[in-house]
Amino acid sequence: MTRTVVDVVVVGAGPVGENVADRVVRGGLTAAVVERELVGGECSYWACMPTKALLRDAAALRAARSLPGARAAVTGELDAAAVLRRRDGFAAHWEDDGQVAWLEGAGITLVRGTGRIRDARTVEVTGADGSTTALEARHAVVVATGSGARLPEVAGLADAAPWTSREAASAPAVPRRLVVVGGGVVGAESATAYAGLGARVTLVARGRLLPAVEPFAAALVADSLKSAGVELREGTEPVAVRRDRHGVRVDLADGTALGADEILVATGRRPHTDDVGLERLGLTPGDWLRVDDSLRVLGPDGRPVGDGRVYAAGDVNRRALLTHQGKYQARAVGDTIVARARGAAVDLSPWGRHATTADLRAVPQVVFTDPEVATVGHTAASAAAAGLRVRTVEHDLGSVAGAALRADGYTGRAGMVVDEDRQVVVGFTAVGPDVGELLHAATIAVAAEVPLDRLWHAVPAYPTVSEVWLRLLEAYGRDAASAA
Repeated sequence: MTRTVVDVVVVGAGPVGENVADRVVRGGLTAAVVERELVGGECSYWACMPTKALLRDAAALRAARSLPGARAAVTGELDAAAVLRRRDGFAAHWEDDGQVAWLEGAGITLVRGTGRIRDARTVEVTGADGSTTALEARHAVVVATGSGARLPEVAGLADAAPWTSREAASAPAVPRRLVVVGGGVVGAESATAYAGLGARVTLVARGRLLPAVEPFAAALVADSLKSAGVELREGTEPVAVRRDRHGVRVDLADGTALGADEILVATGRRPHTDDVGLERLGLTPGDWLRVDDSLRVLGPDGRPVGDGRVYAAGDVNRRALLTHQGKYQARAVGDTIVARARGAAVDLSPWGRHATTADLRAVPQVVFTDPEVATVGHTAASAAAAGLRVRTVEHDLGSVAGAALRADGYTGRAGMVVDEDRQVVVGFTAVGPDVGELLHAATIAVAAEVPLDRLWHAVPAYPTVSEVWLRLLEAYGRDAASAA
């Protein structure tokens, strides 16, 4: 066994692990990252980049067909094979040479293999050839191993070779018939993508589509999917699955059955913590990792494990399973480790440099369906559950001049949730073509807690879709006057 000593050892070289390592190296420490698959992780090869590449061509075609002059220039149908080739390019053809070169250029040591914690200072790495390397950390060990698809307990499902998000993102061909199980973000985006590529899609959801977003947004997406030929089967779930030479048969709880060439299961995530040595820290393998606001891993007693030297960033701590939030955590935990290594006090107040509390109240997300859904902060339901006294206002996006110019028949809606006691926006949702570009303004308003009387002075340019902010503020003012 070889032994290497560095300041920080990061287990997992996805975007979170890469950013932790980069941050501590920029802070003057040394770092090694351990990776058992591809450097760059889920986002680069099986999630963010390839999935959005699958969606983009159909979205561009829809945009062109929404304008009369551009529609007249469209003379053919979508080339699915060309879409898949472009997708392959964004996934770097599932080779990580470019990401490895970036690590080398950043001065970060890469150790390939499976990393297991032996104690709070040591990670043992087993390579594909069986060789072992002991990485000793002077200051910190960071677990950034991400998450993977969770398969539900359904009779025959595991034996039916189901797709998960990985297979959906990397499929070499478009199936003729596809059953998507799960009405969350992955299920809705996958149904959008494959319907756009020509598959006959059936989406099965135990509850309503996109249950975590405002109902008005979910309803518009559901209507659009139906218009695109997707069959929505809400309020039911699979009870048995089997595959034979004809394809896949899916028996549903409502007594009906579906036939398909492939079945995609998108019913949740599980943490990649089953084989990282959690038992050596008194934790249960396979569990999500509980952390404090500096992302130190906590034990069952609520105290930091390993003398406070073990951290967890990204999906594994379950705060927000989104790449951009994981990278945000990575920057915060990197700064914290550097500060503590230098003996500096760490300020964990809500706006302290090393705090990560904003990921609990101002999480932005875009759902790349047709139409897009952009959200940040609370929905009306989650605000009420949190005990906030709120007022909600909504506005028709199609009546905004910038939206009407963008597409004939533009259909969309925006809404904001206002904390009545503090007079700040605590939530924003928009649904419509390209509304993701509205989101950062909303994120700033929510994260910075900009008072409503100051938002009135953030004047949106005319004619843009952002004018909806003015209309929402006007609607809120009218509501307030009516209530008075």
